[in-house]
Amino acid sequence: MSNSVALLSGTITGLGTDEGDLWCTYAAIRTLSWLGRLDEIPNRADTVDFLLSKRNTDGGYAWSRGMTSDAWATFYCTQALRDLGHLVPDIERTAEWLSLTWSGEAYAMTPGQAPDVWATHFSTRTAIEICGVDVPDRDRLIDWLRRLQSPAGGVSWTPEHAVRGIADVRACHYATTTFHTLAGQHSAIALPWRTDDLIDWIQHQQLPDGGFRFAESATEACMWATFRATAALAWLDAAPAEPVGTWIARHRGSTGAYVRWDGYDVEDVWASFCAVGALRASGEHSPASDAIAALIATMAVPSGGFTYRETGSAADVLTSAAAILAAPDSAEADRLRAWIPRCLLPNEGGVMYMPGRGAEVRSTLWALSAGAFERDERARRRIGAWLTSIQNPDGGFGYWEGRGSDLVSTAAAVEIAVSLSEPIGSVIDIAALAGFVGECRTSAGEYGSAPGSQASARAGLQASRIFLALGDSRAGDAERLLQTHRVRGGGWANDGNRVPDLLSTYEAVVTADRLGIALDTEHVHRFVDRISAASGFRWSPLAANSGGALAHCLGSLLRKRLSDRTARLPALTLS
Repeated sequence: MSNSVALLSGTITGLGTDEGDLWCTYAAIRTLSWLGRLDEIPNRADTVDFLLSKRNTDGGYAWSRGMTSDAWATFYCTQALRDLGHLVPDIERTAEWLSLTWSGEAYAMTPGQAPDVWATHFSTRTAIEICGVDVPDRDRLIDWLRRLQSPAGGVSWTPEHAVRGIADVRACHYATTTFHTLAGQHSAIALPWRTDDLIDWIQHQQLPDGGFRFAESATEACMWATFRATAALAWLDAAPAEPVGTWIARHRGSTGAYVRWDGYDVEDVWASFCAVGALRASGEHSPASDAIAALIATMAVPSGGFTYRETGSAADVLTSAAAILAAPDSAEADRLRAWIPRCLLPNEGGVMYMPGRGAEVRSTLWALSAGAFERDERARRRIGAWLTSIQNPDGGFGYWEGRGSDLVSTAAAVEIAVSLSEPIGSVIDIAALAGFVGECRTSAGEYGSAPGSQASARAGLQASRIFLALGDSRAGDAERLLQTHRVRGGGWANDGNRVPDLLSTYEAVVTADRLGIALDTEHVHRFVDRISAASGFRWSPLAANSGGALAHCLGSLLRKRLSDRTARLPALTLS
């Protein structure tokens, strides 16, 4: 399930899994590739198997086995497999899946979502570099890229964000890299932006100490922003106003590898990935090659893949929060609550899944539900302000800033707002929110996770809870949904009514309780008994093994609800 691990050199510790993480695995492999040290990868065959295990039958890849395919995971898996010299299987099928995410002018993270620059970068590169196919409409994509430029010159997540004057050096990097990938196929195309304005805007994100920030709203330089800004400028045949090498060198840690920002002493995989990437973009080589390779070796997971730091110290928010929620009165609960605030970025108010990566909506909800920040009003205000800032122009929320909206993230965002004990309208634009949820309604009256997505039970349950938070109880719709997806042997299914799963059953119970719908506890009992195992809880009766800390948490909460009908379950979401 999970093991207790120390995050920093102090005494406060968090919990983590014994498993590899996809983003960490990609970053480790790509960094070693840049350094010419791929032959030093431990457990190479197991890491290949780890990457292949993310592949779904639709040809796309998912963050975790059994989850929906998305452009992010598909890019990371296929790029890492290619770096390892392993044949990417059935690229024709992957190309077919990519075509389903094409909006008509750019790529979305999943079929049915609105396109964003994250997904467009990932999928343009996957199509051209991995699948060997061109984008469906080059001219329309270039015009979409053109419309990403904000009035001030920087590039944004979507054209709608750009109209609002939002820009970010990460978006600049993804857009310029997308264009460079297209130009490799069509060398005659011209840059679609006001180039001088774009270069000027990026250069102005460099702070006096030499590092870059994400945008004007950020207060501190970090390695991620420095890499993205430097690489974007390189694609534009430009350079930072001041060299970044000295700033990067100042951020070498005790082992000789890199840390991400001042005041954070963990040498993680992303910091070294970004440092090496920034130096490469500047035409320099990292003097820390030996230290980086040695440190990455300590991040290799025996079963395949990598985590973000030494395997014995790789804690994460979801596992830590899950342990608290499963046993809130345990001896370790207070210690874990004290650790979670260490997963806040200096430039983002939300909580990271793992320290050193970007703030994420679901992780923030799990952290708050576990009781983190209960007595920290400043942190709670920061979370509220962050939530306000990342609401998309369409009214919904994505997993992280700039990512396309979906009901999973939007329901989590609404629950965050409720948990902050503030009027929801003071944190979220509720008219825009209701509009987005309405767009997710299918012609049959059910809901997909995004406009145009296939209807599912969890999307409908999430929509019901959002409307309830807005003061619009739609108990009748929820009752019909629960009846449609009720499985005779116990539990609820996300699709149809044949195979129940823990996520859908948990959300069914939470939604029924919130709406005052009578719950057949014997029906829930049968399901919980079927997924119980000596090692914890399984995600479904068909799963062979325990689902780990998150499944144990949800299963334990359901058991608590069955023994105490007054128990109020947190409205946790994952997918």
